[in-house]
Amino acid sequence: MSEAWRQLGAPRAGGVLLIGDHASACVPDDVDLGIDRALLRQHIAIDISVAEVAALLVENGAVDAAILGGVSRLVVDCNRDEDAPGAVPIASDGHAIPGNALDHAGREARMARFFRPYHAHIAATIAAHRPAFILSLHSFTPSLASDPEQERPWHVGVLYNEDDRLAGPAIAALREEGLTVGDQLPYSGKLLNATMNRHAEANGVPYIGIEMRQDLVSDAAGQALFAARLARLCSKVALNLAG
Repeated sequence: MSEAWRQLGAPRAGGVLLIGDHASACVPDDVDLGIDRALLRQHIAIDISVAEVAALLVENGAVDAAILGGVSRLVVDCNRDEDAPGAVPIASDGHAIPGNALDHAGREARMARFFRPYHAHIAATIAAHRPAFILSLHSFTPSLASDPEQERPWHVGVLYNEDDRLAGPAIAALREEGLTVGDQLPYSGKLLNATMNRHAEANGVPYIGIEMRQDLVSDAAGQALFAARLARLCSKVALNLAG
């Protein structure tokens, strides 16, 4: 374990690896973001319920292991390229993050402490136990404070970039669950796919990017329901790969 990441389960070659970049709202005591700590309970700080759903997927055997980010995305956003300004965000959904106005040395220290160890652990895990596919798990808010007019009616989104091998089967499987599925919605994997670009596409490992709508996984019942849906999805995708 590390302050930069947390792992559930045991990775297995030919198994399923789950990655949750934004699964924690933790802010270390010596990191001052300069914000109201109430914001740490909101979507700008954490992908709500990803950690809970990931734990259920490991528990029910749908995935062999889950690697979860150890700190809030406001400390460092691991689903960004290292040199991207948003890797240490100075604002999110209309909220300023004044403690992230760092000089070069401060930013370098933040990246060396959190960002690089997280990605190094993922890379080492994939090298030692190459998975059959990766499930990248995120969640999205039903509405944005900075753009309340934007409609977000999808129950779940499927994201991908150049490697779309599993996108079609995943979309079909989720629609069979009776869900309204966003194909490259509410975000496009063509634009926001840094972790999967780095660890899946660069290594030729198939993957699925899943975005769960947060109001559907806000309680234990919703989390269990979504975990069951994703377990069935993983089974169907595995059969598709085998076929």
